Order: sequence, then structure tokens, then C-alpha cells
Amino acid sequence: MILPTKHIPESRCILGVGARLLLLLEHEHTVSGLWDAYKRTDGAYTASSPVPFDWYILALDFLYAVGAVE
Repeated sequence: MILPTKHIPESRCILGVGARLLLLLEHEHTVSGLWDAYKRTDGAYTASSPVPFDWYILALDFLYAVGAVE
């Protein structure tokens, strides 16, 4: 779930989602603004199965827990 495995691709794991979120955080965003920006860019990676909002929140929580965001 946190790391990619044989059954969870990099685009679906929390670490992969968090990595793409960090790329989007070059500019300040609100939580909802970041979600909108992520949905726009996520379509290029995974059009068939988009990341749900709860995985997005888990990725943000993970980034906060490891000290990558404030």
C-alpha cells in the first residue's frame, strides 16, 4: 500500500502519489486546489483507474508524517 508491489503499481501506491504531489507543490495550493491540480495531471498517468480522494489524503498524511510538507 505504501510501496509498489507486484499487485500495486507505482502510480497507485501512497509513495508514488506523494511523489507526484510534491511535484505539484512547487507553488502554494490549498488542499482542494491541490486535489484539482492532481486530478488534472493524474489523467495523464492513469486514465483507466483514477486515484480516489481517500488515497490522496493518505498521501498527504504520509508526506506530513515524514516531514516533507508542513
